[in-house]
Amino acid sequence: MWTYYPDLLARPVPRYTSYPTAAQFSDAVGEAELMARLDALETDTSLSLYVHIPYCHDICWYCGCNTGAANRIQRLTAYIEALEREIAIITTRLSGRGRVRRIAFGGGSPNSLPLVDFVRLSQQLSRCFDAHDAQISVELDPRRLDNQWITTMAAMGVSRVNLGVQTFAPAVQARIGRIQPHDLVKRAVEGFARAGVATGFDLMYGLPGQTIEDLIATLDASIVLAPARIALFGYAHMPRLLPRQQRIDANDLPDLATRFAMAAQGHERLIAAGYEAIGFDHFALPGDGLAQATREGRLRRNFQGFTDDDADILIGMGASAISAFPDLLVQNEKRAGAWRERIAADRLTASRGLIRDGEDRRRGRIIEALLCRGEAHPGATPMPDLSDFEALGLVRRSEGRMLLTPAARPYARVIAARFDAYLAAEERRFSHAV
Repeated sequence: MWTYYPDLLARPVPRYTSYPTAAQFSDAVGEAELMARLDALETDTSLSLYVHIPYCHDICWYCGCNTGAANRIQRLTAYIEALEREIAIITTRLSGRGRVRRIAFGGGSPNSLPLVDFVRLSQQLSRCFDAHDAQISVELDPRRLDNQWITTMAAMGVSRVNLGVQTFAPAVQARIGRIQPHDLVKRAVEGFARAGVATGFDLMYGLPGQTIEDLIATLDASIVLAPARIALFGYAHMPRLLPRQQRIDANDLPDLATRFAMAAQGHERLIAAGYEAIGFDHFALPGDGLAQATREGRLRRNFQGFTDDDADILIGMGASAISAFPDLLVQNEKRAGAWRERIAADRLTASRGLIRDGEDRRRGRIIEALLCRGEAHPGATPMPDLSDFEALGLVRRSEGRMLLTPAARPYARVIAARFDAYLAAEERRFSHAV
């Protein structure tokens, strides 16, 4: 279905959940800029909220998230208390302005918290923001779910949960430090279905010891469970940046050609099962909001990945969370202790970021359009050299429009990267596109 061009995949490129990427953030931009944007919001501005819970009971070896061990109740309690205070600081600043349309809880694992604390946090959000009509989604670790969590999610109005599955192959699970029996995930999916809550799965290819047969078995088992959405990510092995990955033997990792075959197999199998492709690594059933947004040309990309959220402003709360405005990207203090200190001083916690000038925003729109719709109109932005992609039939250009052909899907990030004015040739903190 796809042709393998290893030279095109040799260079690591960003995932482009923003442009410019967080690699360009600096401490010259932070609290003052966030304060100014919050002060300038108008009453009816649509907002999305992201709430970061940087804790997990079990730290998986492959994980690239900013997360620590939820091994002390005092640590969790201190975090929740600070997060409640951060919510109050922001809403006091807003003075009732802004209408929250989406709330996403991510991590880490939000269900690393005691259930009573999660409910308390949700109630705090409802009290402080105008969020009575907000769609709520939560990332969950299926190993820490029980019926009480499931029924409470439904009672709170959660419309979607995302389950970290990664793989159903026991031997691969052992190599990544995440033992998770199939029946455990199946019970969670069935419980949420009865409660009327949609589910999504995160799956991975390119894991240590994983074969194509392992991936096919995981895909087939997932298809039977019928989550509304499936994200199929390639594992990014960067032990220099992520010390926990040093527990993974690099000699056990599939090579690039095998990874490409895995990605192609995943695409083919999920499409055959009735899922629609969303970009390169996301899939959704036809009735899901992501699939509808793709068909209608409304698909967007933000720090959670592909989304049907049309809000231009995202406010991130919690350590390391990122806020996005049309002309500003800003990240909260990453270290939980330093983050709490800022809150104790009644300060906003943003500590690094960047201002997006007009050229940044134009390039960002081009990159987003290529990844979300497979086409773009560069306009006044200088066209980079795309002759190698054109020669291979991956890109077509005519009358100021560039189009990615179906064969270009696995190379979309590589093609989009040609419009990245910041990407250095020697950059090593990004993953390969496949």
